[in-house]
Amino acid sequence: MKTITFSPLTFTPSKVICIGRNYVAHIRELNNEIPSSMVVFNKPNSAISDTLNFFSANTRFEGEICFCLRGGKIIGVGFGLDLTKADLQNHLKAKGLPWERAKGFDGSAVFGKFVPFDLPLETLRMTLHVNGVLTQEGTYALMIYKPLEMIEEIQSFMTIEDGDIIMSGTPKGVATYTIGDEFIGRIYSDDRLLVESSWKVQG
Repeated sequence: MKTITFSPLTFTPSKVICIGRNYVAHIRELNNEIPSSMVVFNKPNSAISDTLNFFSANTRFEGEICFCLRGGKIIGVGFGLDLTKADLQNHLKAKGLPWERAKGFDGSAVFGKFVPFDLPLETLRMTLHVNGVLTQEGTYALMIYKPLEMIEEIQSFMTIEDGDIIMSGTPKGVATYTIGDEFIGRIYSDDRLLVESSWKVQG
């Protein structure tokens, strides 16, 4: 089973719970409809990785604020990349089929370390730089569904196990990537840096 680093501990998430279409600008950049209810899907434990690998020319990165939970409460925050095989996802969606092949493949949930978090959720902000260029930026205020709403909705139909991770959705700026690209993801509380994670794409 794959683990995540939660200094000084490690956790073994049973699953990664993902919130889709949670930023209006991102919905519009992909020409999707704004959902009438929360979009929720899962990635299995086997999708978790601390390495950012290249899969195909149409694989897309999506930077996200991520939460580690225990007892149904947020205990940590970290930066994550939700990887999507975009062409395959579009094909599956067009046929009304599930997304697992495009979203839940091995290595599709890339995480840096998580750090304890007990600050106001309203202060959260993330940035993602790719090859030194600011590519994505998102804040709590821009989320359609806020973190506590996510937890309440998820728990209405599914158990959140200790150590499970919620990926809270991605802001605009998603794109494909290639071998050798350098990623730096940061999570802030207002202007205070909480955690920084970096990857170089492996072939």
